[in-house]
Amino acid sequence: MELGVVGLGRMGRIVVDRCLDAGHDVVAFDIDADARADAASAGATTVDSLAGLADELGDEKRIWLMVPAGDPVDAALEELAPELESDDVVVDGGNSHFEDSTRRAASHEFAYLDCGTSGGPAGADLGFSLMVGGPEWAYDELVPVFDAVATGPEGHDRMGPAGSGHYVKMVHNGVEYALMQTYGEGFELLHEGRYDLDLEAVARTWNNGAVIRSWLLELCEEAFREEGGDLGDVADHVAGGSTGTWTVQEGLEQEVPLPLIYQALSERFGSRAPEEGRFSRRLANRLRYGFGRHEVERRD
Repeated sequence: MELGVVGLGRMGRIVVDRCLDAGHDVVAFDIDADARADAASAGATTVDSLAGLADELGDEKRIWLMVPAGDPVDAALEELAPELESDDVVVDGGNSHFEDSTRRAASHEFAYLDCGTSGGPAGADLGFSLMVGGPEWAYDELVPVFDAVATGPEGHDRMGPAGSGHYVKMVHNGVEYALMQTYGEGFELLHEGRYDLDLEAVARTWNNGAVIRSWLLELCEEAFREEGGDLGDVADHVAGGSTGTWTVQEGLEQEVPLPLIYQALSERFGSRAPEEGRFSRRLANRLRYGFGRHEVERRD
């Protein structure tokens, strides 16, 4: 299959590489010339405009957007729209709000698939988990690409109509907040408690057969191994928060209580106060680097 990829940052480049590795043809565009040159060296055909990408793709256009959520998605769709027909498909692989996704699907003639993407740059070798919303026929058309980008056929599925893919990803991120907070609190108690513990050893032991083993716990082990048991100069500052906020807002609208996710979100916002604070927040800060290669805020 031939796929157009718009956006060659960390995640977009992984889409390109995994599709090329699976034998698909890729036409790639990014506003950054160096990013285009790098993708070309990997085997992609590169173009210097969105119109050029549409021309290069031919009659059946299958395009994957991996650009920041919000205005950049709308701008790309508006520029592509005159080049696309009703049997063309655009995948939005970013963290768009699900209501924006339903609006986009309704306002364009081409098929729009909202694709929640989990796994982060650290999961590039294994593939992503993909949660897709939109027309079933369009999803079926892209299955070979989803197989390549995901961990395989079990790593993706159609969640339902437009908006459902990004809705599921939104809730996924809310759960992620709560899990990070829970691990952070547990290790804070171990760090501050009555025994002088090797937290890397604790995490490693838990990761081998314990009920609470997980990839996030593996990343806790990595953090203690690389930063030390006291997390060194990692700051009490946890960035992000938009998808968790959306999750809490949806819980309020649907009258579904989300106390753990709400508390985790509150702790994340509380970490931005100027005074030094909690070990749990410092661990959450470092975990975001582990799964997403987000910058680690550090103390002076």
